Amino acid sequence: MTKFQLVATAAMGLESIVAQEVQDLGYETRVDNGKVYFEGDETAIARCNLWLRVADRVKIVVAEFPAHTFDQLFENTKAIEWEKFLPVDAAFPVSGKSVKSKLFSVPDCQSIVKKAIVERMKFHYKRLGFLDESGATFKIEISILKDVATLTIDTSGAGLHKRGYRQTQGEAPLKETLAAALVKISRWSPSRPFVDLFCGSGTIPLEAAMIGQNIAPGYNREFISEQWNWMKEKIWEDARNEADDLAKYDQPLEIIGSDIDHRMVTIAQSNALEAGFGDLIVFKQMQATDFTTKSMDGVIISNPPYGERIGEKEEIENVIRTIGQLMNNYPTWSVYMLSSMENFEELYGKKATKKRKLFNGFIRTDLYQYWGQKSKRDNN
Repeated sequence: MTKFQLVATAAMGLESIVAQEVQDLGYETRVDNGKVYFEGDETAIARCNLWLRVADRVKIVVAEFPAHTFDQLFENTKAIEWEKFLPVDAAFPVSGKSVKSKLFSVPDCQSIVKKAIVERMKFHYKRLGFLDESGATFKIEISILKDVATLTIDTSGAGLHKRGYRQTQGEAPLKETLAAALVKISRWSPSRPFVDLFCGSGTIPLEAAMIGQNIAPGYNREFISEQWNWMKEKIWEDARNEADDLAKYDQPLEIIGSDIDHRMVTIAQSNALEAGFGDLIVFKQMQATDFTTKSMDGVIISNPPYGERIGEKEEIENVIRTIGQLMNNYPTWSVYMLSSMENFEELYGKKATKKRKLFNGFIRTDLYQYWGQKSKRDNN
C-alpha cells in the first residue's frame, strides 16, 4: 500500500464536521480554509469516498512548490514522478485556478502543467509521438495561491453530494452535503422523532435516514478512481463490504417531511423510493404552520424559503412568526432553521440558543438553533 497526502475539500464553515468524519474513519487531520488534510493509502481513498457525508471531494495532493514564473511551474511539475500515478494511456485533463499570484493566467498555467506532464510521461514511457490518452481519466488541478502551486488528482469524479438517489429536484435544492451537515450539527439520534417542515425534494429527511441507519452515502454510486489500474477492485469490494456490515438496515426511524407544494411531496416520495426509504419516511402535503405532535424530544430541521421574490417575503415572515409561537407548545423539541433573513430571531420571537454561519451555495445564511428542554424520559 502507498501512503498519500490526501485532502477532503469542504464548503466554508463545514471544515470541522468533515475533519471529525475523517477522524472517525481513523485518520489524523489538519484543517485549513475549505480543506481537511490527512494521510492515507488506497483503502483510505475508497473508504473516504464512500463515507464522507459533508465533504465535496477527496483529492490526492501530488506536490506543492513555489511558482513565481512559468519556468518554475514547468520544471517543478516535470520533476514529479507522474508515472507513479498515471499509466501510459491515462487521460489527464488539467483544470486550474489562481488567487493573489503572479501567474494569474489560468489557461496558461493549465497548458504549462499539461505540457510538463506530457514531457515527463513521454520520457518515462519512451514515447516519441503523442500520448493517446485513451485510458482511465485522472483529473488534475493546478491551484496557485499567493505564488504557491498545489497539484492534485481528484479521486471522486462527480462531487460527493451526488449520492445517486435524487431523480428530480425543486427550484432551489439544498446540497446533500449541507443537508447532512445540518443533521450532524443537531446531534439528532435515531431514537428521536425527526421533522422537516419545508422538505422540498426531501434532501434533509433522506440524509437523516442515511445517518440514522448508518448507511454510507457513497454506497450506491461510482467514483472516478475505481477505473485506475492501481486502485484494485478488491480495495473497493472490501470497502463496500465494510459499509454493508456497518449499516443498520433494521433501525426503526420516525422521520416526516412536509411541504405546502404537492408536486414537491411527489418528488420527495420518488427520491425516497430511489434511496430505498420508501416505507421509512413519511412525506405529506401540509402547511408548516399546521404542525402538531404528541411526541417528545423531537428535532425539526428545515431550510424555509428565503422570500426573495416580490410578495413572498411577507408571507414567509408570517410563517416564521407562527412557527415560533407554535413551538412554545413543544418545549422538549429542538428547532434548527437555515435562513438568510437577518431579522429571523425577531420574527421567531426569541433569540437562538446558538447561531452558526453557513453558506448555502453562494448565499450567506445562519443556522438558527433553538435547543429543546430535556424531558424526564430523554436519555440521549
